[in-house]
Amino acid sequence: MLITLEGLDGSGKTTVWEALHDVYPDATFTREPTDSWYGDAVARSMGDGDADPLAELFLYTADHANHLSETIRPALADGDLVISDRYSDSRFAYQGAALARADVDIQRPMEYVQGVHAAFSREPDATVYLDLDPETAAERAGRTDKFERDGYLAAVGENYERLLDADPGRFHRVDATRSPEDVIARVESIVADLLDR
Repeated sequence: MLITLEGLDGSGKTTVWEALHDVYPDATFTREPTDSWYGDAVARSMGDGDADPLAELFLYTADHANHLSETIRPALADGDLVISDRYSDSRFAYQGAALARADVDIQRPMEYVQGVHAAFSREPDATVYLDLDPETAAERAGRTDKFERDGYLAAVGENYERLLDADPGRFHRVDATRSPEDVIARVESIVADLLDR
């Protein structure tokens, strides 16, 4: 089973991901961007305020493709539980919003990004969405890069809502305004229920 953790920056995904290590020590824990050289290229692009958004999308997509072939598919083939801190939905929400704000002639940016992934990606079996308003997310994240500005995060949040509306059976919404302990407990309960099915 592939379970992904999604949400705006500052929503607590990494905190939850780390807490789940203790509960599922035999699971494969991974994240996007990865720590491969593809992920390093993504990190460089994220730090560049002038990076071309379309080129950046394809850096993320290359990292995702490598992540699938090197980590995700082999772990699933071995019967592992895989838990990823961010996955393709982040791309749809974030890069979809970036393309919408850019000077590119793409009419439906999020759908375009989804189409790029459709030919090769693997959809998660379940996604936990840590729900946090953009203002709080930007404040928590410290607005440290171009993806953490609250105006941009509002557009990302709207894209996430469209994804949740389109696939309500896969997404499990968690109120990320609650205490870290409450959020972790709720996510642990969701994951336990998923594995019991």
